[in-house]
Amino acid sequence: MKNTFKISLGFLMIAVAITSCNNGNSSKSKGALSSSAAEKVYIAPGEHDEFYAFLSGGFSGQLAVYGLPSGRLFKVIPVFSVDAEKAYGFNEETKPMLNTSHGFIPWGDSHHPDMSQTNGELDGRWIFINENNTPRIARIDLTTFETVEILEIPNTAGNHSSSYVTDNTEYVIAGTRFSIPIPQRDMPIKDYKGNFKGTLSFIKVDPESGEMNLKFQILMPGFNYDKAHPGRGKSHGWFFYTTYNTEEAHTLLEVNASQNDKDFIAAINWKKIEAYVNNGGGKKMAANYAHNVYDESTHSATSTMKKEVIMVDPADVPGAIYFLPTPKSPHGCDIDPSGEYIVASGKLSSNLTIHSFTKMLDAIENEKFAGDAYGIPILNFEDILAGVVEQAGLGPLHTEFDGEGNAYTSFFISSEVVKWKLGTWEVIDRKNTYYSVGHVMIPGGNSQKPYGKYLLALNKITKDRYLPTGPEVTQSAQLYDITGGKMELLLDFPTIGEPHYAAAIPADLIKSKSKKLYKLEENKHPYAALTDDDTKVVRNGNEVHIYMTTIRSHFNPDNIEGIKVGDKVYFHVTNLEQDYDVPHGIAMIGAQTSELLIMPGQTETFIWYPKLVGVWPFYCTDFCSALHQEMQGYVRVSPKDSDIELSWGLGDDDE
Repeated sequence: MKNTFKISLGFLMIAVAITSCNNGNSSKSKGALSSSAAEKVYIAPGEHDEFYAFLSGGFSGQLAVYGLPSGRLFKVIPVFSVDAEKAYGFNEETKPMLNTSHGFIPWGDSHHPDMSQTNGELDGRWIFINENNTPRIARIDLTTFETVEILEIPNTAGNHSSSYVTDNTEYVIAGTRFSIPIPQRDMPIKDYKGNFKGTLSFIKVDPESGEMNLKFQILMPGFNYDKAHPGRGKSHGWFFYTTYNTEEAHTLLEVNASQNDKDFIAAINWKKIEAYVNNGGGKKMAANYAHNVYDESTHSATSTMKKEVIMVDPADVPGAIYFLPTPKSPHGCDIDPSGEYIVASGKLSSNLTIHSFTKMLDAIENEKFAGDAYGIPILNFEDILAGVVEQAGLGPLHTEFDGEGNAYTSFFISSEVVKWKLGTWEVIDRKNTYYSVGHVMIPGGNSQKPYGKYLLALNKITKDRYLPTGPEVTQSAQLYDITGGKMELLLDFPTIGEPHYAAAIPADLIKSKSKKLYKLEENKHPYAALTDDDTKVVRNGNEVHIYMTTIRSHFNPDNIEGIKVGDKVYFHVTNLEQDYDVPHGIAMIGAQTSELLIMPGQTETFIWYPKLVGVWPFYCTDFCSALHQEMQGYVRVSPKDSDIELSWGLGDDDE
């Protein structure tokens, strides 16, 4: 085992040296973008891209929306981090979205988006994404492109092997990356082995509303659970997770968690466990986790703390969980569209291992076991093996499929994407990436119906590819045409944050459903001013509530007096526009939140604490008309002991 590890490290060192040598991208070189490639990615003015692509922001905590094939950035959707552009996490309506059992957390680490499906095909309703650091799953509504729900995951640390969606969006799953004491308690870290545990969480999705509910958790051995994929087609009803650190090391994992020649893929028969739970199985366990939901009618979010979960011990559901031996420190766990092949990417293996679902069922039925781990049967490696892609590259991470019998695997160390054939396991093509590719994505490539036209490579290093920007250089995505026998690099473009994974869908499945405005008659916000007659300023002790409207090109009220130092002033602003793409902004000097960007028909709120006597302006931050510069107002702030009464109005029209 130690010799194998040394060989793997040797490959790593050689490959890094090769990659470093190749990074000197000469300014005289022609580059990858030929004129024919340029034609394939060119979208003429006024024309639309063929696909929406949703790229995770990694340490930005957000989700970015790009068009393919152009690579144009359309929007950054705030999810797990505050966002000053949208006032997400700053305004009073969205602050509850970032509530957790640890309190208000203004940042997250977003990794793996996945889209809702019906009968194994993308349906364009919702996209889900995980948060790694403070374990959470978010749901984004694809009619508004806004985050509408965030569910915290208890008994979990490092929510990495998520979010992945079953064939009919029955479940979204979340798996722990770091095993921990469950329930949490004070204990020596050296006692990790046998005492720390992992959990796999199954989140039920309402088929109509999309609302999420933590149905059950499975208590697993204390390994690290890295990536996952639901069964497709014939394997629907199963879920598959890669594990590493089956050594159960607790320090210097780079070495100590890389000793075993084989780790495991955990195969979970979730339908069997679901039936067990539906019949009263599992034990209720105390927990504390936040469920945050945004209500479109009130334009506001609420946060509810949940207090228990159902925990399932695998020993109580025999025949529901098995371990598939897999070389070596595997990352990717990917299922082809038919559901037959389970592709494992061992980071320290030079080969790709492919298991057979049919052979797995046969091995289970005939009890072809090689032992067990904590009571969970380990299947014989040879009995479940479908094939091996020999010497495909260095550092395999992730595989997607084009629906034509081909698979595409990213190799981080050798910086390439390799195309190979399912069933024959022969390498067909390979193309360089620039550089150190992580995930790859084919639109629908993890569903039963891939749209095998493009492949997107998400790269970690781009030195020499773009103009330098100091010590930190942007990360990138590279677009390949995969319609021919050979892949063709078409485009690379910068990305926000660190893109881990992406999801893409034909634009026609979404754009006709895209919401254009919020109807004023449906606005149920408790502080909405739906007409100018509803505007007012109300004092309640040291709290002042301003019911304000905005429309091209003025605020109402735009002059307010009677505010005092020490007041807590709420600006409740309703955008009266009922025209598509006419938001209004508002910013107040000294406000310690952010500006508001209010969509047509919507109401949003920010708080201002006046600290200085004077006359202070506010203004529209979003250029909305030829008279945008005239769209402003004033607030007069008087001393704390002033007896000046509240008054407001438009200019001289004071109440």
